[in-house]
Formats: sequence, C-alpha cells, structure tokens
Amino acid sequence: MSSFGRGLRGSVVALGTVGALCALMLPFRSHLSVATTALVLVVPVVLAVAAGGFRAGALAVAAGFLADDLLFIPPYGRLSVGNAQNWTALAVYVVVMLVAARVVARVDAARAEARRREVQTRHLFDLSDVLIGVTPLADLLGRIVFTMQRAFSLRSAALLLPTGDEVRVAAEAGTPLSPDELRAVSPSGGERRSVVPMSGRRAVPGGEMMVVPLVSSGRPLGLLVAAGGPLDVHDQELLRTYANQAALALERSQLREQALRTALLEEVDRWRGALMGAVSHDLRTPLAAVKAAVSDLRRHDVALSPDDVDELLELIEVQSDRLARLVANLLDMTRIQAGALELHPEPTALSELVEEGLGALGAELERGRVKTNFVGDLPLLDVDHLLVAQVLANLLENAHRHAPEGTVIEVQARRAGQVVEVAVEDHGPGVPEEERERVFQMFNRISGGGRAGLGLTIAKAFVEAHGQEIHAEEAPGGGARFVFTLPVAQVPTEIA
Repeated sequence: MSSFGRGLRGSVVALGTVGALCALMLPFRSHLSVATTALVLVVPVVLAVAAGGFRAGALAVAAGFLADDLLFIPPYGRLSVGNAQNWTALAVYVVVMLVAARVVARVDAARAEARRREVQTRHLFDLSDVLIGVTPLADLLGRIVFTMQRAFSLRSAALLLPTGDEVRVAAEAGTPLSPDELRAVSPSGGERRSVVPMSGRRAVPGGEMMVVPLVSSGRPLGLLVAAGGPLDVHDQELLRTYANQAALALERSQLREQALRTALLEEVDRWRGALMGAVSHDLRTPLAAVKAAVSDLRRHDVALSPDDVDELLELIEVQSDRLARLVANLLDMTRIQAGALELHPEPTALSELVEEGLGALGAELERGRVKTNFVGDLPLLDVDHLLVAQVLANLLENAHRHAPEGTVIEVQARRAGQVVEVAVEDHGPGVPEEERERVFQMFNRISGGGRAGLGLTIAKAFVEAHGQEIHAEEAPGGGARFVFTLPVAQVPTEIA
C-alpha cells in the first residue's frame, strides 16, 4: 500500500473511531470526568497510528482534543474551557498522546535500523579491533595530524573528511592550509560528492604538498595532506604507510561511535517495546471492563435496576481511576528516566501519608480492608509527601491486586533509630526468593504471582531518592511483605 493510501486509511480510522466513541459517551457525559473521556480517546490514537502512521495518530489526537473540548467539557459546543484544571487535562492528553503516537510509529523503524547498524558495526569492529586503544574520534583526528606534522617536519598537516557534498578540513596541525592548497585538493572547487582516492604531489604557489588517501577495506575515508616538508621518496613511502595505519585507526574509532549509537538505539528500542507491552497489557483489562459496562448501559433489551446502573457506573469509575494511575505512573517513570525528579521534603505524619495513598486508589480498594499497626508514637517524617504517598498507593494497589478477596492488607510501622520502618503486607501468592530483586525492575513480570514491575519500580525510585531502601520478603503465614524505610524529621529540642 502506498504512503498516501496508508495515511488515508489511518485518517478514516482516526475520525471514525473518535466519532463512534463520542457517540457512545455522549449520552453519559454528565457522569463522565475529563480524565475518563481523555482516556477513552486514547483508543483512536493507537488504532490510527497502527493503521496509518504518526500523521494519522496526530489527526486522532487533534480530533480527540476538539471532541473532548466541544462535547464533554462545559460549556458544551464552545472551545472555551471552564477552569485551569480542564486546560491541564487537555494539554496532558495532547502531549502524552503525541509522544505515544511517535513511539508507536517509530518503534519498527528503530528496530530495523538497530539491526542493520549492529551487523555493519560488528563486522568492521572485528576487522580493526587490534589496531589501537579506545580513543574518542575528535582526539584521534587531532593526534593523527599532530603526530604526522612532527614526524615529517611539515609546515602544515591536515585531515579532510567528507561532509555532505563537500570535503572539509576535520583537523589541522601547524600552519592552516591556504585557499590555493585547498583548491588543489578539491579540483572541483570544493563541491565533491565523495572522497576519491587520489595520491601524489600537488604543485601549489609557494611549494608542493603530498596528498594521501585514507582507505580501509577498499573504502575511502578521507585525505591526509602534507605541505611544506622535505619529503623524499623514503618519506613518501613512510607517509603512505602511516596513512594506512591512520585509516585503520580512524575506521576503528568511527566504528566505536557507531557501536555506541547502535547500543543506544537497541536500548531505546527495548525500552519502547517494553513500554508498549506494559501499556497494552495494563490498558487492556480496564478498557475491556469500561467497554463492557458501557455496552450493558446502552442495551435497550435488558431492564436494569437503579442498583445495577450504579454498579456499572461504579465499575467505570474504578477502572477509569486505574487507567489514570497508569498514566500517572508512566509520567513518573518519564521523570525518573530523565533525571528530573526533585524532592521537597517537609515534616509529615505517616498516618497522613497512608490516608493520601488510600485516597489515590479511590473506590478500587475498600478502606475497611486496610489495617494499620503502628508500634508506639511515631515521629514526624522528613519526606516529600507526594512521592511517599505515591509509594504507599503503589504498594497498596499491588497488594490489593494479588491478595485473595476477604483478606486483610496491613500497613505496619515502627521506629528504628533515625528511620521509621514501614511495611505493606498481604496474604497473596508472595514473591519467590530468587525474584525479590528483579520484582523492582522496570516492566518485569515474574511467574510467581505475576506482579508487575512498573509501580514497584517507581516505589523503589521514590524511596531511594530519599536515601532509603526498599525490599521484598515473605510475610508471616505466607504472602508478600514490602518493607522500606523513611527518615525521621529533625525537630528542634525546644519544640520537641
């Protein structure tokens, strides 16, 4: 299929899916939050990118933005938005969906490019591995011309490399080459489409210069230019030999940089693949539940009681909250990966953090199921309450998802010197001993209980950002117990 045909198909999918979903949600818009409609409109973006590429995904983002604003955010039918919170939700939707569309569109191309570079780089790397040690390309270029200029007592030594359609000076030692000398190197006036192996002496005003091509494995890499030196026949042969070694060394350094770029592409490809795998897995269940609930609500052949309607709406709300937490976790992971995580510690009571963590879970976790067991009077904690509340929310959600129905989830705490040790304990399948380190790795899913690593990875990163530790162990009587420490706030003596 041509790119135009694929783009047209993606556009049809984008607009059709947005229209269909809006038609489904419109009768219930008074019951839907901004976050809920935005999350539902994720579906057209993913489908459009899969069908037509990034442009179709961008069209789906734009259509979803307009539909969300005009149809589901008061005042209806107008582009104006009532409050800053709704503007923020729309902005986050656009940014996240554009990034997601770009990731999906590029992941296949990045994988193919990484494989191609890997094959090429490994082959050339093996060919020249024994020639020189590891040297950055910029340093290597300078070392080549400096050594040549001193060894052959040259007035000028230069190394020229192809850049686009021209051959440019990449490194020089001694007196820079004159314009006449540069023109002699590039007979076509400097507009060369490739480096042509050309060797020999060139007559220029004020003397002669020696031009030696850098060729490795039959492939021209650049040109070495030696000007203003008393080069006899023996020196010229030595210069050619040196040029061969310089070509191999230059190729070795270039291959090393290509290997680094390849490794980076492979890592980005692996991370993107893992990200899409985790997102698709975690989105599938709540989206299916929301779709099923909406389908039941729209059925006219079945009479639903008010209790049934409330139950279905509650299901939609719970699963929408779950999707919102997934998006929040992905944004948190982006901050962690970018190194943009900043702490704002302040004295905070652990009970407040637990309440805030429970509040983040909304109706998904019944508060009566969570018990607290604090030993003694606990001091205030010197923590960033937003981050630590997220740690507790992630650990509580993890326990809720794996603990059997009707069992208690317990939050325990006790003071241990200058830290408070906090534990979240459940009576689910637990974590095998050999997997207790890997359970915190990004996107890791282990066989023992199937615990997902995204929320746990974020919990680990947030705890370690406070200079503390977190680990998993077996709960007494079976189950999983996640234990972490938090620093005690230093309260002045007169206040204490």
